Amino acid sequence: MKFEDLLLEIGGFGRFQILILAILCLARTNLPMHFLLHNFLAATPSHHCAIPHREAFVNLTREEVLLISIPQKPDGTFSSCEMFSQPQFHLLLNSSLQPENKSIIQHCQHGWVYDHSQFTSTISTQWDLVCEQRGLNQATATFFFIGVTVGAMVFGDLSDRFEPSQAAPQGPCPACPNWMLPSLAGMEWVDVQHRTFTGILISIFWSVGNMLLALAAYLVREWHWLLVAVTAPFVGKHDSENVCSGNVWKIQGGSGAGKGEVPSLSGVSCLHPNRTAAELFPSFHLCQALTRMATDKNMGGSYSYISLFRTPVLRKISVCSGVVWFGVAFSYYGLSMNLTGFGLSIYFSQFVFGVIEIPAKMAMYVLVNRIGRRQSQAWTLILAGVCIGANILIPKCESSLRSVVAVLGKGCSEAAFTTVFLYTSELYPTILRQNGMGYTSFLARLGGALAPLVFLLDEVWRSLPEVTYCAVAVCSGATAFLLPETLNVRLPEGIEDVEKPQKKKFKKPKPNKKIKQQQKKSQIPNPNSTLLQETSHGIVSSPLLDFILLIGLTY
Repeated sequence: MKFEDLLLEIGGFGRFQILILAILCLARTNLPMHFLLHNFLAATPSHHCAIPHREAFVNLTREEVLLISIPQKPDGTFSSCEMFSQPQFHLLLNSSLQPENKSIIQHCQHGWVYDHSQFTSTISTQWDLVCEQRGLNQATATFFFIGVTVGAMVFGDLSDRFEPSQAAPQGPCPACPNWMLPSLAGMEWVDVQHRTFTGILISIFWSVGNMLLALAAYLVREWHWLLVAVTAPFVGKHDSENVCSGNVWKIQGGSGAGKGEVPSLSGVSCLHPNRTAAELFPSFHLCQALTRMATDKNMGGSYSYISLFRTPVLRKISVCSGVVWFGVAFSYYGLSMNLTGFGLSIYFSQFVFGVIEIPAKMAMYVLVNRIGRRQSQAWTLILAGVCIGANILIPKCESSLRSVVAVLGKGCSEAAFTTVFLYTSELYPTILRQNGMGYTSFLARLGGALAPLVFLLDEVWRSLPEVTYCAVAVCSGATAFLLPETLNVRLPEGIEDVEKPQKKKFKKPKPNKKIKQQQKKSQIPNPNSTLLQETSHGIVSSPLLDFILLIGLTY
């Protein structure tokens, strides 16, 4: 008996699963505030070189002082990084006659003056991370993702060696991917019919966090206090996420019992932490199934990241899924961190980018169950790349059209991100799922770390960053076609389940009639009645009901 058969016996989606889902959704709301905090923490407002001896121009207006002190660009705006070595008073008579002698133009010598209408202070304005120091500004986001990248590798491996909830770091540690461990536990705890619903609903609360970030940044304009405001919810976050994580880990070798013994489910039932398998499952065949899961399979063996590449099918999955994750994160953060390129307010852009993610995820709830995971993953990523490429061809003056295309691209990019998490968790076997997600998360954070630095390529060619994002998204989307389809397929538990995939799709097992007849004759109450009451009866798997519940919980 597989673990999913066991879930169906006791009610695949009941009160216990809803409790886990609620806790994970609340915890996930805070995450994008850190992942996209760079948009506001390191925002660069409009600026120009500081002009010395301003008191000498008391008879001139501000615009006239700028005109004689700062050279103009071809579009008529003042340069942000250059100034005249001497005031050019002749420009007061005819501002169109810009000096042709470049020797009188120099870099800023006395610092910069910033526009504080939108931001009271940012790290860019406090430390002058502009012009020649612009690369350091973008590097701050890269350093953050490097921390997440290291954490993805370390804690992904630890979660397979120790209990996942113990492997997750304690306290407010946003650079470590402790968010991924309980999320995977939530995926493992629901049946096949509700797996898509669970994954997408958790992902929707990421979008809610995006919108809340826009609100927090709008209300808190000083970067020190903004950092405090978004970090404070992480205090105590570990306790709120200490749900029943790693169910299969506990049963199949994480802290297993001795050979031939019924494994303890002390961590499997949060509602009853001190009850054994025999107490939770009085039914003989359920108890025996738990014993077989603990003893018949060698789930307690040592596995590492190298195990992802030892067998041919798993090697192909690992390589292709790694490319897809890199492309998804690279294009997603490339779009998410370019809030000022569409002529809209940075706060409004952040809010709209968060809003568009919700209908995109709801659409994916339908598509992944209709056309499958593979097709959904590939085409959403390709369409995101097409939208990025389309904005290269649209003139800058068409700000409204550019904004619409960018929002559509952001929706496709988020749809791809939503699908890849659900899809990848179904590709890897249980014994390697944490390692697999740690490996793919490593490549995703590598893509996220490189995405901000690509903006610096506009010094080589103005459209080179967009071309890079477009090419990576399209190529990684095409790679997704090489992955196997997992629609309505059981979660693989061992490597042999991946190397020899099941030909038949998942079907709900029929109840054991003989056991029911024996129970009625002996007047023994239903062995699962207590647990069914504790976890609530399984909700009927109906796409329409799930979709209505999804909308209701979102709004």
